[in-house]
Amino acid sequence: MGLQESLKAVSNKDTSWDRTKSTYPKKPFNKQSFVIRLTLTALALLTVFAFATFDYKDINLLEAVISTALTVKTMFFQPLFKHITFFEAIKQLIITLGLAFLTTLFGSIIALFLGLLAARNLSNSKLSIVIKAGVAFIRAVPTVLWVLIFAVAAGLGSVAAVIGMTFHSISYLVKAYSESFEELDKGVIEALKASGANWWQIVFQAVLPSSVSYLISWTFMRFEINFAVALAMGAAAGAGGIGFDMFMASSFYYDVREIGAITYLILAFAILLELLASKIKKKLRVQG
Repeated sequence: MGLQESLKAVSNKDTSWDRTKSTYPKKPFNKQSFVIRLTLTALALLTVFAFATFDYKDINLLEAVISTALTVKTMFFQPLFKHITFFEAIKQLIITLGLAFLTTLFGSIIALFLGLLAARNLSNSKLSIVIKAGVAFIRAVPTVLWVLIFAVAAGLGSVAAVIGMTFHSISYLVKAYSESFEELDKGVIEALKASGANWWQIVFQAVLPSSVSYLISWTFMRFEINFAVALAMGAAAGAGGIGFDMFMASSFYYDVREIGAITYLILAFAILLELLASKIKKKLRVQG
């Protein structure tokens, strides 16, 4: 009798477990996880294909490693300004910094207005889609290509670099700003509309005060990107600055020691910019 009751209890337990299992909802399709796995799979296949098809017969791996190590040692352990002085390098670096600041300033001002129009909770849905689609297309094209496109009209130089970098900065910041504006609670906007506030009052009384820390963070991030891009544009577009001097040191008069000295100088300025940005963000959080 005890054995029959035990078997019956086990049978009921299995049945209840199956019933419970059948009532569990199926795991929903995760688009992000699928895209990540597909990207990793594609990269793995491309890596295997590259290693399988590349011809390594003419490469001496040992000599390549030794040559690279010697170059790195000379570049970073024996830095030396030879063709330009330290103060000239500082002057050229300030020019590069000014180029990055100018493009970030122009881009952020224009992107602020476009970002308000692109935010779904502040603008017409059709207008928002059009603006976001336009800036997505601009972001898809690398900055250097935009600089070269504008160079056709303005010629190679700082003017084409400023226009092209500003163009790309606008597309980047519009996306960042609009997403920050869309994080605002809809109830706040509805309450202001119910109280009779117009669009500009909603923007200045609710949207901007609640999003200012995000706006500054995104702007500083774009400034750091523009600083790196300005270095490349100094060589690629003839925009001048420390990037052009680095290009000359790496190609015209090949001197890895001067490349190392310029790299250390750029690194020091990048660290100072990061510390400055962190300090400003901290002050804003304290004030907020």
